[in-house]
Amino acid sequence: MAKPSREGASTPQGQNRTLSFVQALAIVVGMIIGSGIFLKPSIVLEQAGSPVGSLLAWVAGGLITLAAALSVAEVASAIPKTGGLYTYLQDLYGDVWGYLLGWVQTIISYPASIAAQAIAFATYAAIFCPMTGGQQKVVAIAVMAFLLAMNILSTQYGGVIQTLSTVGKLIPVAAIIGFGVFSTLVPDFTQAGGGMSATGFGAAILSTLWAYDGWIGVTNMAGELKNPGKNLPKVIALGVSFVVLVYALFNLAIFKVLPYETVVASATPGAEAAVALFGQGGATFITIGIMVSVFGALNGYLMTAARVPLAMGKQDKLPFSRVLGKLHPKFQTPCNALILQCVLAAAYILSGSFNTLTDLLIFVLWIFFAMGVFGVFLLRKKHPDKKGPYRVPLYPLTPIVGVLGAAYILGSTILSSPGQSLVGIGLTLIGLPVYYYKKKQSR
Repeated sequence: MAKPSREGASTPQGQNRTLSFVQALAIVVGMIIGSGIFLKPSIVLEQAGSPVGSLLAWVAGGLITLAAALSVAEVASAIPKTGGLYTYLQDLYGDVWGYLLGWVQTIISYPASIAAQAIAFATYAAIFCPMTGGQQKVVAIAVMAFLLAMNILSTQYGGVIQTLSTVGKLIPVAAIIGFGVFSTLVPDFTQAGGGMSATGFGAAILSTLWAYDGWIGVTNMAGELKNPGKNLPKVIALGVSFVVLVYALFNLAIFKVLPYETVVASATPGAEAAVALFGQGGATFITIGIMVSVFGALNGYLMTAARVPLAMGKQDKLPFSRVLGKLHPKFQTPCNALILQCVLAAAYILSGSFNTLTDLLIFVLWIFFAMGVFGVFLLRKKHPDKKGPYRVPLYPLTPIVGVLGAAYILGSTILSSPGQSLVGIGLTLIGLPVYYYKKKQSR
């Protein structure tokens, strides 16, 4: 057993519990709030048909996300291990289900998301310093390498970066909310737009759910969080609730600043609102805010992504498990798992395939998310011995809402993109031969 370090007490797996409540909260907020808050309002408004319908869609999507988050929080409280949803599915549904999620997250999902965030940062940086496509890829890899070094040196460093970037990204959001909510530029936005159809409102909710994605990443860090049984549920509940409030107020501010037609036609309504409130300098202000926001999301994904191959490596579930499951002897960080994620992400950046990969896996990942939410029922019925210090409020209503929300996403995705859904399932099943090979090898 590893000795406690100066940074905090160690777990039985040798990891130091150095992640504070505030840093974990910054991971939740920082991973959810990326560039979507600045770009999504126009899409949701167009689908909802009116500003009032759009606000209702943001709140409805937030409530579905919150219900799912509160439900998974009970599972996280009972199974506070590094690896997050991978370990929950493994414990509740069996080894194969946990492995398939871990395989997808390790090889494709997380590295592709890291690559997408890195390229987004470089794309916005090109506004201030024009670059070719190749130069943007170099900048993306360089930013990722910097965060890799910080997270290898100390989990604390990654946590501090996450906290600072989360505060930084909230400054432009708070400015728009603070001035926009009390603006009189649009006297009565409630009369704008047309009627709201059930189909359009459903599509609007679906769009908001993508903007709320990312909260579950903090569960991957449970093995390094101080007092995870109590703090993890609080972090998830508080973080998601805060984001729901921020999203609703941000959209309200936009509708009070910009006419309906302007918001619908704009690809960057957040920047348009900033220009209306603060002049041409507002666009620069928002662009910097987006860069900080993306930087924080990139750090959050990098931090949390490495914990999945770390957990799988410790259980000898992947090729080169002995290497992936090791912590750095001095820093006690998952350096090899972090490097693996960045190497794969760099490959996706250079190939330009990251957006395609993330699109293909949306359907598959929500299957696993739905299983995680439903897991609270299995936990209470089949594993009462694993009861944690937190219980989901309004049980069973809360997890039912979460499961229905996940089912809605799955149904909508398979109807709109059946081919992509099937390809995503195929990519996931590629992991089965590796699973059975490793299982046979261990025997």
